[in-house]
Amino acid sequence: MIKARVLVAGITAMVLVTACKTKDIKLNTDKKEIVSENKVVVYQVFTRLFGNKNTTNKPWGTIEENGVGKFNDFTDKALHEIKDLGVTYIWYTGVPHHALVRDYTAYGISNDDPEVIKGRAGSPYAVKDYYNVNPDLAVNPANRLQEFEALIARTHKAGLKVIIDIVPNHIARKYEGKNNPAGVTDFGANDDVTVVYKRDNNFYYIPNTPFEIPDNVVPLNGEKNPLVDGKFDENPAKWTGNGSSKAKPDQNDWYETVKVNYGIRPDGSKDFSELPVGFDKKSYQEHFAFWKDKDVPDSWKKFKSIALYWISKGVDGFRYDMAEMVPYEFWSYMNSAIKTQNPNAFLLAEVYNPKEYRNYIHLGKMDYLYDKVETYDKLKDVIKGKSSPDELSEIQHNMADIEHNMLHFLDNHDEQRLANAEFAGTPEKGKPLMVVSTTISTSPTMVYFGQEVGEAGHEDAGFGKPSRTSIFDYIGVPNHQRWMNNGKFDGGQLSQSEKNLRDFYKRLLNFSIKSPALMGQFQEIQTPNRKETDGYDAGIYSYVRWSGNQKLIVVANFSADKESTFELKIPVAIISKWNLKDGVYQLTDQLYLKDKTKLNVINGEGTAKIKIAPSESFIYEVK
Repeated sequence: MIKARVLVAGITAMVLVTACKTKDIKLNTDKKEIVSENKVVVYQVFTRLFGNKNTTNKPWGTIEENGVGKFNDFTDKALHEIKDLGVTYIWYTGVPHHALVRDYTAYGISNDDPEVIKGRAGSPYAVKDYYNVNPDLAVNPANRLQEFEALIARTHKAGLKVIIDIVPNHIARKYEGKNNPAGVTDFGANDDVTVVYKRDNNFYYIPNTPFEIPDNVVPLNGEKNPLVDGKFDENPAKWTGNGSSKAKPDQNDWYETVKVNYGIRPDGSKDFSELPVGFDKKSYQEHFAFWKDKDVPDSWKKFKSIALYWISKGVDGFRYDMAEMVPYEFWSYMNSAIKTQNPNAFLLAEVYNPKEYRNYIHLGKMDYLYDKVETYDKLKDVIKGKSSPDELSEIQHNMADIEHNMLHFLDNHDEQRLANAEFAGTPEKGKPLMVVSTTISTSPTMVYFGQEVGEAGHEDAGFGKPSRTSIFDYIGVPNHQRWMNNGKFDGGQLSQSEKNLRDFYKRLLNFSIKSPALMGQFQEIQTPNRKETDGYDAGIYSYVRWSGNQKLIVVANFSADKESTFELKIPVAIISKWNLKDGVYQLTDQLYLKDKTKLNVINGEGTAKIKIAPSESFIYEVK
């Protein structure tokens, strides 16, 4: 869901914590985490849009008018090309069955009320049935789960791993678990609806008060629909997903969802066992053992069952929507159970409060968190001319202890497209951001489908305004469709500039997943060069990365119009750490293997003559 990341005051106390370990982290005998040799690259695809070949793009268009992608569109060829781009994981966004405006009653699925749905295709973050998948994505909706299972198998065959969404904080207003495994009851089925709160209720209630549709909500852009009648049957009303305790939420609230109760009382206090002091240093096995004999809220059990169900299907990990709105004790409980079933599971949390990062990582047993409000926001400010790149060094310094856990991205379903005028403006201006985002730390890199061919998100799909690719409606993704080339997945319709851009991403990502230095040490050289280097213009940023067998110097030019020429300084301390003797060393850019220069070491200090074009970046390897 595209979210205003501000919680309603009455639920602010419920913003809590999570976090640690993952597939690319191993434990030694001292239980200290050791980073592996390989960087992780996640490719996020909005599943219903990926394979759509229809180019009509009518605002609020139906499937018949605008088309929709299917699981089967992820062919062996498509998956091979994604793998070849330099990808290790695919995040299939929007897989769980969510509320939408389409008649699937022939398949035993009830119709959803458009008045509590955003768009026509619906938000993937208003899940209606966690034990099945979106019928829109299946060639035969009756076999939709089997079609997704086949996609999991094809993905694994291609050498890729699978991530899907779990949305723990909220579910669709009309949740119907028609595919619940034995012993699993529906959300709210046993709730006491006469009280606002009870620990084992799945929801918070507004007793004796019916739900009212928010003012100014115009479903389907005013189109007539038999279910659009000015009301939605929910009595008593439940609290809305973002925490609103009003029976009539605001149009800007997450009114299509209801808040899940995890045993946090309305005053913010906790109604469950808390982790003992020191558990931030405990392993997931010790967390799992702690919860074994504890009585926990019913919602905890329900979501653990959901996660383990998908792990048993072969899913390799999850992206948790708005994880910070759920207490970190729950994450300790669920994530330790997941890791017990699959120690290599990949667990990524959407978190926006830097003060809570370490709690999510160390107490909630998350592997990765979004590095949104630090690195992403800073890079966005830099390219928009609002900030200097120098401050990136302080960000890296302040997160040095958790830098591996902070997933980097420049594009995703919630954010404005990198190539859009609201961000970089052109895909070429985004290239130095991508180099820095990918190479500045050991963290995973995430790319959103279409980003690698310059998708700018200009289409008016219906609900919401362009600058993002719509997640609420049926739409085509033009640049991506040109790469898809009617299912050939060969880039046959791309312009030359789009082909060049994809080639850049392919080079960068493949280098990143093979480079030992990018899983090694970082040190900025920005400060000494900013102070002392002539011609070191405002848009330049530089740093070094190294491991035992590879040394890299990264130089990026964020300026889109200024070429810079200068003599880059490599401080004595770094030359000493690299054990370089006085002499001349070859520097070769690893992106294109064309740009070469010399590193001259005299009296223990290094210098290299650099000439860098607008929006250009170099990843020099020292030989």
